[in-house]
Amino acid sequence: MSSISVPAQISSRVFSTTKKRTAKLTLWPLVAATFFMVSGGTYGTEEIIHGAGYGLGILILLFLPVLWSLPTAFMIGELSSALPHEGGYYAWVRRGLGNFWGFQEAWLSLAASIFDMAIYPTLFVIYLKQMAPWFGQGNHGILAGLFVVVTCAGLNIAGIRVVGFTSLWLFFLLSMPFAIIVLLTPFKAGAFTEPHTAGAGAGLGVLGGVLVAMWNYMGWDNASTIAQEVERPQRTYPKAMIAAVVLVAATYVLPFVAVYLTGIPASAFSGEGSWAAVAGALGGQFMGFEWLRFFVVLGGMMSAFGMFNALVMSYSRLPLAMALDGMLPKIFGKTTRRTNAPWVAILVCAACWALCLGLGFSRLITLDIMLYGTSLSLEFVTLAVLRIREPNLKREFKVPGGMIGVVLTGAFPIALLSMAVVKSDSESILGVNGLLFGLVIILAGFVVYGLTRRFRGDTKATEFADVEVTETA
Repeated sequence: MSSISVPAQISSRVFSTTKKRTAKLTLWPLVAATFFMVSGGTYGTEEIIHGAGYGLGILILLFLPVLWSLPTAFMIGELSSALPHEGGYYAWVRRGLGNFWGFQEAWLSLAASIFDMAIYPTLFVIYLKQMAPWFGQGNHGILAGLFVVVTCAGLNIAGIRVVGFTSLWLFFLLSMPFAIIVLLTPFKAGAFTEPHTAGAGAGLGVLGGVLVAMWNYMGWDNASTIAQEVERPQRTYPKAMIAAVVLVAATYVLPFVAVYLTGIPASAFSGEGSWAAVAGALGGQFMGFEWLRFFVVLGGMMSAFGMFNALVMSYSRLPLAMALDGMLPKIFGKTTRRTNAPWVAILVCAACWALCLGLGFSRLITLDIMLYGTSLSLEFVTLAVLRIREPNLKREFKVPGGMIGVVLTGAFPIALLSMAVVKSDSESILGVNGLLFGLVIILAGFVVYGLTRRFRGDTKATEFADVEVTETA
């Protein structure tokens, strides 16, 4: 048995899973949930190959996990093992930098989710229309998107293990068509006459490919918000993060290598949904039925559904943790008796995301990376601050290399974020420059913090100490 002590004056704030023996998420369901919070499979990577070509595109997808994903996974592994609190990154930043920056960390994530979460039901409908064109008529697509929102909210209210095992099965199912593509390679090698170099599209280039790849490798810290609902989090998180990095990189790289060997040009990946056309060419027809194309399209629907489902689980824990800390109204802290699911937070977040379905957001890479990058930078700063201020804090996993290792771990991701934001300053959102729009959202968090002062009362950041976490050997 091992435990972390907790002062008596804050023990009432411990999430109720410390008092109730409820089912928790184990290693592989956590890996699957993290997979969907970050990736959702090979879908969404088409523009990297189309713009940069096979050679540069595959190199980007191989090296970015080392410079971007692995350092982030190390940071999450250390902070999750030291502070396995509900709310994850919000709790870490509040512990290390105080109430104000903890609030800003949560604000940035929830604000970004309003734009980000509307994308996934839309992607679900895009793939659904390829199977049933009826959903492209009138408001039928909106109704299908609402189905995704309502179903995922219901699964999340049913409990974290339901979400975890749903993610695990969805991972296996959506990976099957791409596994078939890889297995077909020996039989299709060189079968297509166009040369491999008929590849790179104009305009995206290396930096543009890095930007899109960063978006596809983004969101590792989302898994941290459910820490108190994970079995033995101090040991499970580091393993889950490393396993997920390898898994995501493999699902991106292997299918592209396989398609490259068949001779299909990079120009075939002309945009979202191109994998369906490529799969149709590789699989051919069986009795007039493009079977592999069908399964890739079906996998696209499962990918979008799985991403939305896992992110509902992640984002809904932020209002819960903030309510327990007195940073939001107490009603957001209400949970179901049987599963401890934060049903009020889930329903409120789902309603906000549902209202955005008709706005037709495109992939707002600039805004996503800017808001996510600011919050991620706060987490790396927190990692260094806690190493200095609390050197004796128990850490089951530590970033190797001492303080130099901590600094280097944050240096590469922050440098990539700065490059990406500068590169993408031409994007326009609602007629406003993307960087300016993002800056307005960031500054709005300062205003909202002041407006919610009455909910916080006399809560002090120094009151936030370790909750008791007991592990059974």
